[in-house]
Amino acid sequence: MKYNRIAIIVAMDKELNLILPLLGRNAINEKCPCDPNVNLWVGKHDNTDIALMKCGIGKVNAALATQAMIQTFRPDLVISTGVAGGVGAAGILDVVVASRLCFHDIWCGPGTEPCVADGCPLFFTPPEHLLALPSLQPSGFLRQGLICSGDFFVSKPEEVALIKSKFPEAQAVEMESGAIAQTCYRNGVDMMAIRVMSDTPGADDNISQYNDFWTAAPERTFGVVKSLLDDLTR
Repeated sequence: MKYNRIAIIVAMDKELNLILPLLGRNAINEKCPCDPNVNLWVGKHDNTDIALMKCGIGKVNAALATQAMIQTFRPDLVISTGVAGGVGAAGILDVVVASRLCFHDIWCGPGTEPCVADGCPLFFTPPEHLLALPSLQPSGFLRQGLICSGDFFVSKPEEVALIKSKFPEAQAVEMESGAIAQTCYRNGVDMMAIRVMSDTPGADDNISQYNDFWTAAPERTFGVVKSLLDDLTR
């Protein structure tokens, strides 16, 4: 499937600065007319229109910014990328491509299924043709698996244990991709997530791992996003 307009959403400036060069030298910074608090950068990768946005940390920020992106840019595909904590086999600087996404912290009350957002499935899944792309095949530091989203920074062993009790197969935890997936699901837009592991939540030194990550040349792992764009735009 050919995507003519691709949106990339990150949560933080540090992530945005790593991705911005992929849009070329002539990328234009503009405000979303439907939300003046949200900026996006628009450029091209080969002949495909690409928009990049920083949504801010957390599910509400992610959902609001994604809706603004969809209304402003009208993407065919939304890619959530940035950092996550590894809670499975993935180690620091490994990259997890979400074969499934879910929430780990939602419960809508009696008679509802835990971790299911109202009106949505338990798992959000990208199209199979995306997961089959050559750039996303598991090899070396790249793997596919379940990414779980929630509205707190996971840092304690008991928090990891609780998430793993719900989703033993979880590979990573973060704070935005589930909300981005839910917004895309409601709007009928394809979505996928690619996350670089910055730390190991629950480890004694996970906060220092997270802080040190930003000086450990993570640019090499963001190369997966470039390879994906190459696959999608050739």
